[in-house]
Amino acid sequence: MLLLVLLVAGFCRLWRIDEYMTFLGDEGRDATVVRRLLVNKDIVLVGPTTSIGDMYLGPLYYYMMAPAMFLSGMNPVGPAAMVAVLGVVTVGLVWWVGREWFGKWGGLAAAWLYAISPVVITYSRSSWNPNVMPFFALLLVWAVWKVWQKRDFKWLVVAGGVAGFLLQSHYLGLLLVPTVAIFWLVAALRERKGRDWKRFLALTVLGCIVFGVLMSPLVVFDGRHGWRNAAAIRKFFTVRQETVNIKPWKSLANIWPISRQVETRLLAGKDAGWGGWLSVILLGGSAGLLVVTKRRRALGLVWVWFIVGICGLGLYKQHIYDHYFGFIFPAPFLMGGFLVSEISGRWKTVGRWLVAGLVAVLTFVALKENPLRYPPNRQMYHAMEVAGKVEVESGGEPFNFGLVAERNYDAGYTYFFEMWGSPWIGIDPQRLDRTLTRQLFVVCEGECNPVGHPKAEIANFGWSKIEGEWGFPWGVKLFRLVHF
Repeated sequence: MLLLVLLVAGFCRLWRIDEYMTFLGDEGRDATVVRRLLVNKDIVLVGPTTSIGDMYLGPLYYYMMAPAMFLSGMNPVGPAAMVAVLGVVTVGLVWWVGREWFGKWGGLAAAWLYAISPVVITYSRSSWNPNVMPFFALLLVWAVWKVWQKRDFKWLVVAGGVAGFLLQSHYLGLLLVPTVAIFWLVAALRERKGRDWKRFLALTVLGCIVFGVLMSPLVVFDGRHGWRNAAAIRKFFTVRQETVNIKPWKSLANIWPISRQVETRLLAGKDAGWGGWLSVILLGGSAGLLVVTKRRRALGLVWVWFIVGICGLGLYKQHIYDHYFGFIFPAPFLMGGFLVSEISGRWKTVGRWLVAGLVAVLTFVALKENPLRYPPNRQMYHAMEVAGKVEVESGGEPFNFGLVAERNYDAGYTYFFEMWGSPWIGIDPQRLDRTLTRQLFVVCEGECNPVGHPKAEIANFGWSKIEGEWGFPWGVKLFRLVHF
């Protein structure tokens, strides 16, 4: 059964991944950075910027991408496939943890529902730093369990390393810190008078050192640039009150709506009706069984992980996107696995039919919204085709390039210019004599008039006129501008 689950998970994530993967500006930027790391040996000390707050992540995700980029011959599909494989590994880890905590059928049900979740699939087949967060989040919680319940203290070192990867995939990983701190403190209070206290403390320090080493490139970069990142983080949490509410109790009112959003997006196949019912079933059912189940410790850990995470998200004042849930992706599935195990174990035949029916319904609503049912976006191939057209029409002469788009930027196109060795030059307003060419290619993703457009890449080119125009079937237009 596990093999079947993993095969389905792999198929949903890897089938025609080159056509379904996202490849826009962020993906092009990351591919460019990693290519320069491999080809030019440009050591990377800083990772991508966050969408809000002008903060930098650490560079670990770029180093994760590097082997896949190398093996794929600098093809951006390589890192996407790496993320997809890690997504399948996450399905296996959900099964492993679920089986340990909630029994064979609980682990299998959690893994199956995680494998076919449309939102989880979507974020498991593109190369983007938040997409690896679920794996590291679950591994960190598992490390906490091993320390707290199994007294296996070497997992303190593992936790330090995993936390470094988690925090550099997205700063929302900080919302796992309270959960880790609570159960570390419980374990510490238990061990402080025992003979293993010194070993516990020493391995905690070693874990902190490992974490510090993994974060050190970002610290070095920040120190070289006047601690700009530290200032941005401090400003985000203390000054930008239009983004984050600094009063924790204000998040309590958001527990229900955010929980419902999580269940709707992850477990209910985006069906809001089923999402509401699932929130009642999972939260109410697990809370009701918490006092009578023999698995209350495992369930308590999942509950703290989920509720603390929801409360943390409740402090955020702006729209919450699906990838923000990455650090708690596995939690609702594990709660569902717990209910499957408890109900089928307590009420035998009736309970088994009940959970079988519920899993069947959730399977139906998930498969109904499976991303493979929709045509692929072919974003990478579209970017390659446009870049190839520019390559041909430039006649081998140097050219500048610009993009006019509502939610994209030019790195998805310029990556291919750089990979192919095209004579593309980015305009530097301070060095126009060296960077301004005789032709400018502008891509319009939607309706636009490139002449006189205020976009910097176009405005810096100066007075111009259109000398060539080409359309593409997916609604993109390419213009060749020359000086007027």
